[in-house]
Order: sequence, then C-alpha cells, then structure tokens
Amino acid sequence: MKIFCAKYLDELSTQAKINPRQRQHRNIHYNYQESCQRLFNAIEPDSYIRPHRHSIDPKDELLITIRGEIGLLIFNNNGDIIQALRFGSEKYGSGMAAGFEIPANTWHTVIALRSNCILLEIKSGPFDPNNPKELAPWAPEEGSTFAVNYLNQLAQKFLL
Repeated sequence: MKIFCAKYLDELSTQAKINPRQRQHRNIHYNYQESCQRLFNAIEPDSYIRPHRHSIDPKDELLITIRGEIGLLIFNNNGDIIQALRFGSEKYGSGMAAGFEIPANTWHTVIALRSNCILLEIKSGPFDPNNPKELAPWAPEEGSTFAVNYLNQLAQKFLL
C-alpha cells in the first residue's frame, strides 16, 4: 500500500521550487506499461507548460487538484482561448470544481495560480515516453524568451 501524506506532498512542492522548470512530477504507477498511469505534479506559478494535446495516442486526461488553485485553459486549433476555468482543492465547496476530465485531442494547458499547487493526473496506459503529447505549434517553446511573456498573458485570464 502507498500512503501519500503531507510530508510526501511537501517534499514534492519543495522539489518543484528548486527545479528550473518550477514543477516536479512523481509517478505513482510502477511502470509505463500499466493500464492506468497516475502521477502527482507539483507546479509553481512561474512554470510554463506549453499548450498541448494528447492526439498521437489519443487519451482523455483527468486532473484533480490536491493542493492549491489551478487555471485550466482550453484552446481552439488556432491558439485562441475558448475556455479559462479555475479549479482548486480548498474552494470546491464554494462551487469551484475540484478537477476536470479533458477529452483527447483538446488543446490545453494549466497554470498554478498560487504557490504549492499539486495536481493528480490520471490517463489510461500504457504510456509511450517517446510520444507523450503533441505540442501546440502556435505556442512558444518552453525556455524561450517568448514563453515568459506568453505565460503572463495566460495568467491575466485569471486575475480578479
């Protein structure tokens, strides 16, 4: 049996903060051949996750917030934002969703709206690390000078 206590999650958040990408995942599944791929993903507000879709090996993706508040952005094929949705672990009692299931072939990204965010991500397996996802051709590459500005533009969709 695996136990995911506060210490486990705190350590993952600490690793995300020192990672240059400002995020850190930890697989829960034992290997990529398992029929259910499960992982925790700790994300900080400065982490840019390039918009992508799961089209190479089409699979739905389930995202549940374990900690914090996340912004989910859905795009059309041209890169226009068609939905900007908040979800979070502390506020779902107020009507905010705790998570979303994203259909395969849907362009999307998530951004951490505050520090110490942790997602639980679930997809059917097996997982092919050589073809994990299709990156949006209209979005800046991770690590590029344009990525910081683009992330800031995306975050503006969630300002109150």
